[in-house]
Amino acid sequence: MIKNIILGIQAYFGAFSLISKLKLWKYFAIPMLISFVTAVLIFASAYSFSDNIADYLSSLFPGWNTSSWIKILLEILIGLLIIALGLILYKHIIMALSAPFMSPVSEKIETHLIGKIHTHRSTSFSQQLWRGIRINVRNLGMELLLTIPILLLGFIPIIGIFSTVLLFLVQAYYAGFGNMDYTLERHFKYSESVQFVKNHRGLAIGNGIIFMLFLLIPIIGVILVLPLSVTAATLKTVEAIQIKNFLKQTILEAKP
Repeated sequence: MIKNIILGIQAYFGAFSLISKLKLWKYFAIPMLISFVTAVLIFASAYSFSDNIADYLSSLFPGWNTSSWIKILLEILIGLLIIALGLILYKHIIMALSAPFMSPVSEKIETHLIGKIHTHRSTSFSQQLWRGIRINVRNLGMELLLTIPILLLGFIPIIGIFSTVLLFLVQAYYAGFGNMDYTLERHFKYSESVQFVKNHRGLAIGNGIIFMLFLLIPIIGVILVLPLSVTAATLKTVEAIQIKNFLKQTILEAKP
């Protein structure tokens, strides 16, 4: 799996030049706008609601009002919590809403790589949107299910040190999952795609690691994260599908 994580990361190195070569930037306009607006709304919510929630909590515990630094600390912690939860929601929101725009881009990249595509599925704009929503709602539920116990582990001495890394890897996995599915939706049904990503979780994690790191870059990060991550994911997903099909064909030919 370590090898696949590295491969997932390395795919980013050629992503920017490939987008420019195939003149794909125009197709990313709406997804980049969705990404930027979603990020702004998350940070605006953190700024707006942290003060109100801190005031409400202070009213429940009158003793907290005697010290201004307690309220300031509360506002900071609440703001960070809103941002943390917002970032979990962020990737699933933008991936779901961007599905009808990202799938055609993924298809253009796949066509460039292997020529004519022999897909098992032909989907419309609405079907791609519904698939994106379905996949990302499923992934959000799974991610929250894993995040809660990991956060609880964070309170355990020594073990808690590793909880942050584990939490980051979980978020990376589901970010990579969403990026890979733009390619998978042309080849596999819903359940088959879930299994495919499980079998190639290293690629998903590698792709998602850079995705998550991009979010740490102010403004530019949320604008470029989708174009680069989707392109990188497509490169490795197409390669993985080709290998899978080759092995399947080899097994069939080997049968008497």
